[in-house]
Amino acid sequence: MICTSLQHKNFEQILAILEDPAVEMAEVRLDRCDLTDDQIEELFSESDTPLIATCRIDGCPSPEEAERRLRLAIEAGARFADLEIEAPAQMSKHFQQLCRKHGTEIIRSFHDFEGTPDMEVLQMALARCFRYGADIAKVVTTCHTAEDAARVESLYSLVLEGVDSLQGRLVAFGMGDAGRDTRLQCLRRGAPFTFAALSAEEATAPGQWPLAELYAALYGDRKPYRAEGRRMPASKSFAQRAILAAALAEGTSHLGGYSPCGDSEAALALARALGATVEQDGAALTITGIGARCNQLQPGSVDTGESGLLTRLTIPVLAAVGDGNFSVTGRGTLLRRPLSGAADIMAAFGVLLANGQEREGKEVFIPATVKGHLIPGTAEVPGKGGSQLISGLLMALPLCDKDSLLRVSEPKSIPYMYITLDVLRHFGIQTRSEMEGDAEMLEADDWSGCTGINFKIRGRQHYRAADFDIEGDWSAAANFLVAGAIFGSAELVGMDTTSLQADLTVIDILVDAGAVVSQLDGGTVCVRKAPLEAFQQDLSNAPDLFPIISVLAAFCAGESRIAGVGRLATKESNRAEAILEMLLQMGVEARIEGDELVVWGETLAARLLGGRLLKGGEYTSRHDHRMVMALQVASLGTESPIVIDDEACVGKSFPGFRL
Repeated sequence: MICTSLQHKNFEQILAILEDPAVEMAEVRLDRCDLTDDQIEELFSESDTPLIATCRIDGCPSPEEAERRLRLAIEAGARFADLEIEAPAQMSKHFQQLCRKHGTEIIRSFHDFEGTPDMEVLQMALARCFRYGADIAKVVTTCHTAEDAARVESLYSLVLEGVDSLQGRLVAFGMGDAGRDTRLQCLRRGAPFTFAALSAEEATAPGQWPLAELYAALYGDRKPYRAEGRRMPASKSFAQRAILAAALAEGTSHLGGYSPCGDSEAALALARALGATVEQDGAALTITGIGARCNQLQPGSVDTGESGLLTRLTIPVLAAVGDGNFSVTGRGTLLRRPLSGAADIMAAFGVLLANGQEREGKEVFIPATVKGHLIPGTAEVPGKGGSQLISGLLMALPLCDKDSLLRVSEPKSIPYMYITLDVLRHFGIQTRSEMEGDAEMLEADDWSGCTGINFKIRGRQHYRAADFDIEGDWSAAANFLVAGAIFGSAELVGMDTTSLQADLTVIDILVDAGAVVSQLDGGTVCVRKAPLEAFQQDLSNAPDLFPIISVLAAFCAGESRIAGVGRLATKESNRAEAILEMLLQMGVEARIEGDELVVWGETLAARLLGGRLLKGGEYTSRHDHRMVMALQVASLGTESPIVIDDEACVGKSFPGFRL
């Protein structure tokens, strides 16, 4: 990325400059700009542009005044703060403590305005930067010869004790005409950003490129990605649960915010098949339910389309309200995906789940037959295979004639279970839950510390009609947000940032990776690109994010690790295999280690300058809607177009998806 250095500007001038889309990030020279204390606080608290707060000690009346100005910026929310390594020890200590407290990334910088020292001095200066707390070290010297420039650039190949990698953590270049090219080439070598001037006349040091010239050298005719005011489709996780609940309810429910997709349309078809009346007027659904009771229906055969979720919701529910003998059919990729562990779980409640066609092995597939009534009581079921069938039990057991205690061990996709409880609450169904595990982690809402969940379910309950709006889909939103974080910016409207959807965690991932994320009134979420760095994330509870987060990792400097690979085998495709194949075909260094996907990424700038953009060509989606969306986002950073064999499958969750 290009950081524009701003000096000799007042508050209004800086605000106007930050409106320019070409200004990706900016360094505000607090020692050279005319800003009041209030203006410093407003600038660094309100700007969505990543800002570096710099205040050189020799440009201020005293070190204390430089420290005070930096403190104002850091406390207001500066993304980065830069302090020279020559700063007094006490000031350096206070600076580090303040940055750590407020989440500001620390830049420690070394400058030589006379020349370029020998390699030993440069290495010592670099080591001092990290010893004095640097997240990013900045080493800038004056280059008189090509040899000076080469010596500065050689810093990128150093191995420093105590520093895992300099990728994304070093900005080193030369001043003067001999060092001019290093200001661009440092991006190729892994620098998170370089510096430009607004114009040749406003250069902060000899050899600094004007912004327009540096921007053209880096991006050529490549346009930044912009998505403004985009509205996401309804969450099919919420929609399918709500449609089925409305079909079971007594009375007429009104669901707003609906948008059609293959899986949600399958849920509407099922609701009609069960006897509910369904009317649609634009985004509004009106569903008059059947007032379901135990052993009421004779479903015979039901079709769940291509939806694994709908299938796993339907089996327990119809085992509770049906006559004890029915079959479930479907189509497409659903027929190839085993209902792993479902037979054992249903057997714990007295229900026999078996293949409807002769098959080898013990796994059950659709079409399947279901025999027996759901028997309430106490049972422990494994959660490591996912939440969908458990969600079905949570919907079904309240309809039984006795209370139940459902204990889920080793739970995965925990947020989806609580989405189910939230939908049930709207329809008058009450269930109590209690988590077990690491108390400290659970107290902090870190569900990775959960080892089990006890659901206490009262029987003899009845669904009552409800009126509410279906949330926008965070799994769909993730694709636009990642595209914005890598290639430009994205603005999505109507999103619920308090949602229980597991895929809301994309916001945390983007923040960890370094993107700028902000929320405006009315549910508008904005993201814009910033220097991206490697991250670690466990997606066991949000496996649908895996394809798009793997694309994000490909553009983050360093080694990213994404856990939860074991959750991917029974999706629309074997997603672990599909994702790895996609990344390797694109030329991304990636591998699977146990339950982790490991991706070695490079920034967009490094790929552009190093000729290492992702490889285009013909790709297979494996008929998986989430792979289609991830491939389309990746195509924004390829050297040639990507051709996807089956894009129509995206209709399963997001018909007409286009970036």
